[in-house]
Amino acid sequence: MKELISTKEVAKYLGINEKMVYALITEKGLPATKITGKWLFPLHLVEQWVENSTINYPKPGNILPPYHGLLIISGSNDLLLDKTITLFNTQYPDNVAVFGNLGSMGGLRALRHNLCHIASSHLLEDNENDYNFNFASKELGDMPAVCNFCRREQGIILQKGNPKGISKIADLVKPGIRIANRPLGTGTRLLFDRELNKAGIDCEKIEGYHNEVARHLDAGVEVLTGRADAAACIRPVASLLGLDFITLRWESYDLLIQKEWFFDKGVQLFIGLLHDESFREAAKQFEGYDTSSSGKMVFPQEAARD
Repeated sequence: MKELISTKEVAKYLGINEKMVYALITEKGLPATKITGKWLFPLHLVEQWVENSTINYPKPGNILPPYHGLLIISGSNDLLLDKTITLFNTQYPDNVAVFGNLGSMGGLRALRHNLCHIASSHLLEDNENDYNFNFASKELGDMPAVCNFCRREQGIILQKGNPKGISKIADLVKPGIRIANRPLGTGTRLLFDRELNKAGIDCEKIEGYHNEVARHLDAGVEVLTGRADAAACIRPVASLLGLDFITLRWESYDLLIQKEWFFDKGVQLFIGLLHDESFREAAKQFEGYDTSSSGKMVFPQEAARD
Protein backbone atom coordinates (compact mmCIF):
# COMPACT_ATOMS: atom_id res chain seq x y z
CA MET A 1 0.00 0.00 0.00
CA LYS A 2 1.37 3.43 -0.97
CA GLU A 3 1.47 6.12 1.77
CA LEU A 4 -1.80 7.90 2.53
CA ILE A 5 -1.80 11.29 4.24
CA SER A 6 -4.56 13.24 5.99
CA THR A 7 -6.22 16.51 5.03
CA LYS A 8 -4.06 18.35 7.57
CA GLU A 9 -0.90 16.74 6.22
CA VAL A 10 -1.72 17.47 2.59
CA ALA A 11 -2.54 21.09 3.48
CA LYS A 12 0.87 21.41 5.14
CA TYR A 13 2.54 19.72 2.16
CA LEU A 14 0.92 22.19 -0.28
CA GLY A 15 1.32 25.21 2.03
CA ILE A 16 -2.40 26.03 2.11
CA ASN A 17 -5.22 25.96 4.66
CA GLU A 18 -7.42 22.89 5.03
CA LYS A 19 -10.51 24.54 3.51
CA MET A 20 -8.59 25.13 0.28
CA VAL A 21 -7.83 21.40 0.10
CA TYR A 22 -11.52 20.59 -0.38
CA ALA A 23 -11.78 23.19 -3.15
CA LEU A 24 -8.79 21.63 -4.93
CA ILE A 25 -10.45 18.20 -4.80
CA THR A 26 -13.61 19.38 -6.55
CA GLU A 27 -12.20 22.13 -8.80
CA LYS A 28 -8.66 21.04 -9.67
CA GLY A 29 -8.75 17.26 -9.40
CA LEU A 30 -6.49 16.88 -6.38
CA PRO A 31 -6.18 13.06 -5.98
CA ALA A 32 -8.15 11.91 -2.94
CA THR A 33 -10.18 9.00 -1.64
CA LYS A 34 -12.78 8.90 1.12
CA ILE A 35 -12.45 6.02 3.60
CA THR A 36 -14.87 5.69 6.54
CA GLY A 37 -16.01 9.26 5.92
CA LYS A 38 -12.53 10.83 6.00
CA TRP A 39 -10.55 12.19 3.07
CA LEU A 40 -7.17 10.55 2.53
CA PHE A 41 -4.59 11.46 -0.09
CA PRO A 42 -2.16 9.03 -1.80
CA LEU A 43 1.10 10.95 -1.42
CA HIS A 44 2.61 9.64 -4.67
CA LEU A 45 -0.47 10.83 -6.61
CA VAL A 46 -0.37 14.24 -4.91
CA GLU A 47 3.29 14.58 -5.91
CA GLN A 48 2.44 13.63 -9.49
CA TRP A 49 -0.51 16.09 -9.50
CA VAL A 50 1.78 18.91 -8.38
CA GLU A 51 4.34 18.09 -11.07
CA ASN A 52 1.72 17.76 -13.81
CA SER A 53 0.19 21.10 -12.78
CA THR A 54 3.49 22.96 -12.88
CA ILE A 55 3.88 25.67 -15.54
CA ASN A 56 6.73 27.97 -16.59
CA TYR A 57 9.48 25.39 -16.44
CA PRO A 58 12.98 26.84 -16.79
CA LYS A 59 14.56 26.16 -20.15
CA PRO A 60 16.99 23.23 -19.90
CA GLY A 61 20.63 24.12 -20.25
CA ASN A 62 21.51 21.00 -22.22
CA ILE A 63 20.46 20.45 -25.81
CA LEU A 64 20.62 17.43 -28.04
CA PRO A 65 23.74 17.38 -30.18
CA PRO A 66 23.42 17.72 -33.97
CA TYR A 67 22.03 14.54 -35.51
CA HIS A 68 24.80 12.06 -36.28
CA GLY A 69 22.80 8.89 -36.82
CA LEU A 70 21.38 8.20 -33.35
CA LEU A 71 17.59 8.64 -33.10
CA ILE A 72 16.24 8.58 -29.55
CA ILE A 73 12.54 7.79 -28.95
CA SER A 74 11.00 7.64 -25.49
CA GLY A 75 7.58 7.37 -23.93
CA SER A 76 4.73 4.90 -24.28
CA ASN A 77 5.66 1.41 -25.48
CA ASP A 78 3.91 -0.39 -28.33
CA LEU A 79 4.36 -3.61 -30.31
CA LEU A 80 4.13 -1.86 -33.68
CA LEU A 81 6.56 0.82 -32.55
CA ASP A 82 9.06 -1.92 -31.67
CA LYS A 83 8.68 -3.42 -35.14
CA THR A 84 9.03 0.01 -36.76
CA ILE A 85 12.27 0.67 -34.89
CA THR A 86 13.54 -2.67 -36.20
CA LEU A 87 12.48 -1.67 -39.73
CA PHE A 88 14.30 1.65 -39.34
CA ASN A 89 17.51 -0.01 -38.17
CA THR A 90 17.32 -2.53 -41.02
CA GLN A 91 16.51 -0.11 -43.82
CA TYR A 92 18.89 2.63 -42.68
CA PRO A 93 22.01 0.82 -41.42
CA ASP A 94 23.95 4.09 -41.08
CA ASN A 95 21.40 5.18 -38.44
CA VAL A 96 20.37 3.67 -35.12
CA ALA A 97 16.99 4.17 -33.40
CA VAL A 98 16.71 3.35 -29.69
CA PHE A 99 13.71 3.45 -27.35
CA GLY A 100 13.32 4.36 -23.68
CA ASN A 101 10.17 2.92 -22.06
CA LEU A 102 9.11 5.79 -19.78
CA GLY A 103 5.34 5.91 -20.25
CA SER A 104 3.56 8.79 -21.99
CA MET A 105 4.24 11.39 -19.28
CA GLY A 106 7.83 10.23 -18.98
CA GLY A 107 8.26 10.70 -22.72
CA LEU A 108 6.98 14.27 -22.52
CA ARG A 109 9.38 15.00 -19.66
CA ALA A 110 12.27 13.52 -21.64
CA LEU A 111 11.27 15.73 -24.58
CA ARG A 112 11.18 18.76 -22.27
CA HIS A 113 14.67 18.00 -20.98
CA ASN A 114 16.02 17.42 -24.52
CA LEU A 115 16.78 13.78 -23.79
CA CYS A 116 15.05 12.45 -26.91
CA HIS A 117 14.09 13.44 -30.44
CA ILE A 118 10.61 11.87 -30.39
CA ALA A 119 8.14 11.15 -27.58
CA SER A 120 5.37 8.57 -28.03
CA SER A 121 2.17 9.38 -26.14
CA HIS A 122 -1.56 8.59 -25.89
CA LEU A 123 -2.84 10.76 -23.04
CA LEU A 124 -6.62 11.19 -23.22
CA GLU A 125 -7.93 14.71 -22.64
CA ASP A 126 -10.87 15.46 -20.33
CA ASN A 127 -13.18 15.94 -23.31
CA GLU A 128 -12.51 12.26 -24.19
CA ASN A 129 -12.02 13.19 -27.85
CA ASP A 130 -8.53 14.66 -28.10
CA TYR A 131 -5.16 13.30 -27.08
CA ASN A 132 -1.93 14.83 -25.79
CA PHE A 133 -2.55 18.54 -26.55
CA ASN A 134 -3.10 19.93 -23.04
CA PHE A 135 -0.58 17.55 -21.51
CA ALA A 136 2.08 18.58 -24.02
CA SER A 137 1.26 22.27 -23.69
CA LYS A 138 1.53 22.14 -19.89
CA GLU A 139 4.68 20.04 -19.90
CA LEU A 140 6.56 21.80 -22.70
CA GLY A 141 5.16 25.32 -22.74
CA ASP A 142 5.24 25.52 -26.53
CA MET A 143 3.32 22.88 -28.48
CA PRO A 144 5.57 20.43 -30.32
CA ALA A 145 4.80 18.99 -33.73
CA VAL A 146 2.41 16.04 -33.38
CA CYS A 147 2.34 13.22 -35.93
CA ASN A 148 -0.03 10.27 -35.70
CA PHE A 149 1.73 6.93 -35.42
CA CYS A 150 -1.45 4.84 -35.46
CA ARG A 151 -4.82 4.34 -33.86
CA ARG A 152 -5.10 1.32 -31.59
CA GLU A 153 -7.70 -0.49 -29.53
CA GLN A 154 -7.46 -0.12 -25.75
CA GLY A 155 -9.29 -2.23 -23.21
CA ILE A 156 -9.06 -5.13 -20.78
CA ILE A 157 -7.14 -8.29 -21.64
CA LEU A 158 -8.55 -11.55 -20.22
CA GLN A 159 -7.56 -15.19 -19.94
CA LYS A 160 -8.46 -17.36 -22.91
CA GLY A 161 -12.12 -18.37 -22.69
CA ASN A 162 -12.75 -15.75 -19.98
CA PRO A 163 -13.14 -18.32 -17.15
CA LYS A 164 -14.02 -15.63 -14.57
CA GLY A 165 -16.91 -14.33 -16.69
CA ILE A 166 -15.66 -10.73 -16.83
CA SER A 167 -17.84 -8.69 -19.19
CA LYS A 168 -17.34 -5.11 -17.99
CA ILE A 169 -14.94 -3.07 -15.92
CA ALA A 170 -17.23 -3.19 -12.86
CA ASP A 171 -16.67 -6.98 -12.70
CA LEU A 172 -13.07 -6.40 -11.63
CA VAL A 173 -14.17 -5.79 -8.03
CA LYS A 174 -15.71 -9.26 -7.74
CA PRO A 175 -14.08 -11.60 -5.20
CA GLY A 176 -11.45 -13.91 -6.65
CA ILE A 177 -10.49 -11.62 -9.54
CA ARG A 178 -6.94 -10.27 -9.60
CA ILE A 179 -5.58 -7.76 -12.09
CA ALA A 180 -2.23 -6.47 -13.30
CA ASN A 181 -1.96 -2.70 -13.76
CA ARG A 182 0.19 -0.22 -15.65
CA PRO A 183 2.31 2.44 -13.89
CA LEU A 184 1.23 5.99 -13.13
CA GLY A 185 2.11 8.34 -15.96
CA THR A 186 1.15 5.88 -18.68
CA GLY A 187 -1.75 6.64 -20.99
CA THR A 188 -3.23 3.22 -20.29
CA ARG A 189 -3.30 3.87 -16.53
CA LEU A 190 -4.91 7.26 -17.13
CA LEU A 191 -7.67 5.66 -19.19
CA PHE A 192 -8.13 2.77 -16.75
CA ASP A 193 -8.44 5.09 -13.73
CA ARG A 194 -10.85 7.31 -15.67
CA GLU A 195 -13.07 4.30 -16.48
CA LEU A 196 -12.99 3.12 -12.86
CA ASN A 197 -14.05 6.58 -11.72
CA LYS A 198 -16.89 6.71 -14.27
CA ALA A 199 -18.10 3.33 -13.00
CA GLY A 200 -17.93 4.55 -9.37
CA ILE A 201 -15.36 1.90 -8.42
CA ASP A 202 -12.97 2.33 -5.50
CA CYS A 203 -9.65 1.17 -6.91
CA GLU A 204 -8.54 -0.05 -3.48
CA LYS A 205 -11.21 -2.76 -3.68
CA ILE A 206 -9.59 -4.31 -6.79
CA GLU A 207 -7.12 -7.06 -5.98
CA GLY A 208 -3.83 -6.42 -7.75
CA TYR A 209 -4.51 -2.74 -8.48
CA HIS A 210 -1.03 -1.82 -7.21
CA ASN A 211 0.63 -4.70 -9.10
CA GLU A 212 2.26 -2.55 -11.79
CA VAL A 213 4.08 -3.91 -14.86
CA ALA A 214 6.21 -1.84 -17.21
CA ARG A 215 4.95 -2.81 -20.68
CA HIS A 216 1.78 -3.91 -22.43
CA LEU A 217 3.43 -7.23 -23.21
CA ASP A 218 4.29 -7.70 -19.52
CA ALA A 219 0.60 -7.19 -18.67
CA GLY A 220 -0.33 -9.80 -21.25
CA VAL A 221 2.16 -12.28 -19.82
CA GLU A 222 0.72 -11.78 -16.32
CA VAL A 223 -2.68 -12.85 -17.68
CA LEU A 224 -1.29 -15.60 -19.92
CA THR A 225 0.53 -17.27 -17.01
CA GLY A 226 -2.47 -16.99 -14.66
CA ARG A 227 -0.82 -14.56 -12.26
CA ALA A 228 -3.65 -12.17 -13.14
CA ASP A 229 -7.17 -12.65 -14.46
CA ALA A 230 -7.27 -9.33 -16.29
CA ALA A 231 -5.15 -6.32 -17.12
CA ALA A 232 -5.48 -2.93 -18.80
CA CYS A 233 -3.82 -3.47 -22.16
CA ILE A 234 -4.06 -3.08 -25.94
CA ARG A 235 -5.76 -5.57 -28.25
CA PRO A 236 -2.58 -6.28 -30.29
CA VAL A 237 -1.13 -8.02 -27.20
CA ALA A 238 -4.27 -10.12 -26.85
CA SER A 239 -3.93 -10.96 -30.54
CA LEU A 240 -0.28 -11.95 -30.13
CA LEU A 241 -0.85 -14.11 -27.05
CA GLY A 242 -4.21 -15.62 -28.01
CA LEU A 243 -6.11 -14.02 -25.12
CA ASP A 244 -9.62 -12.59 -24.83
CA PHE A 245 -10.29 -8.87 -24.85
CA ILE A 246 -12.93 -6.29 -23.83
CA THR A 247 -12.79 -3.03 -25.80
CA LEU A 248 -12.87 0.30 -23.95
CA ARG A 249 -12.09 2.64 -26.86
CA TRP A 250 -9.98 3.29 -29.94
CA GLU A 251 -7.25 5.80 -29.16
CA SER A 252 -4.77 8.03 -30.95
CA TYR A 253 -1.14 6.99 -30.39
CA ASP A 254 1.03 9.92 -31.47
CA LEU A 255 4.64 10.99 -31.94
CA LEU A 256 5.56 14.38 -30.45
CA ILE A 257 8.63 16.21 -31.74
CA GLN A 258 10.16 19.50 -30.69
CA LYS A 259 10.00 21.79 -33.72
CA GLU A 260 13.76 22.40 -33.76
CA TRP A 261 14.34 18.65 -34.29
CA PHE A 262 11.49 18.00 -36.70
CA PHE A 263 13.55 18.26 -39.88
CA ASP A 264 16.51 16.27 -38.56
CA LYS A 265 17.39 13.45 -40.93
CA GLY A 266 16.58 10.65 -38.47
CA VAL A 267 13.18 12.11 -37.56
CA GLN A 268 12.20 12.52 -41.21
CA LEU A 269 13.38 9.01 -42.11
CA PHE A 270 11.34 7.57 -39.24
CA ILE A 271 8.17 9.48 -40.12
CA GLY A 272 8.68 8.49 -43.75
CA LEU A 273 8.53 4.83 -42.72
CA LEU A 274 4.94 5.33 -41.60
CA HIS A 275 3.96 5.70 -45.25
CA ASP A 276 5.88 2.58 -46.28
CA GLU A 277 4.15 -0.66 -47.20
CA SER A 278 6.48 -2.57 -44.85
CA PHE A 279 5.03 -0.59 -41.93
CA ARG A 280 1.45 -1.37 -42.91
CA GLU A 281 2.30 -5.05 -43.39
CA ALA A 282 3.80 -5.11 -39.88
CA ALA A 283 0.56 -3.66 -38.47
CA LYS A 284 -1.49 -6.38 -40.17
CA GLN A 285 0.27 -9.03 -38.07
CA PHE A 286 -1.91 -7.98 -35.13
CA GLU A 287 -5.54 -7.17 -34.48
CA GLY A 288 -6.27 -3.76 -33.00
CA TYR A 289 -4.29 -1.35 -35.19
CA ASP A 290 -5.62 1.25 -37.65
CA THR A 291 -2.90 2.84 -39.82
CA SER A 292 -5.20 4.94 -42.01
CA SER A 293 -3.88 8.16 -40.38
CA SER A 294 -0.32 7.00 -39.76
CA GLY A 295 2.26 9.62 -40.72
CA LYS A 296 -0.30 12.45 -40.90
CA MET A 297 0.34 15.68 -39.01
CA VAL A 298 -2.06 16.30 -36.13
CA PHE A 299 -0.41 19.59 -35.14
CA PRO A 300 0.18 22.13 -36.54
CA GLN A 301 -3.14 22.01 -38.34
CA GLU A 302 -1.72 23.88 -41.33
CA ALA A 303 0.55 20.91 -41.99
CA ALA A 304 -2.35 18.52 -41.52
CA ARG A 305 -4.31 20.26 -44.31
CA ASP A 306 -1.45 20.28 -46.83
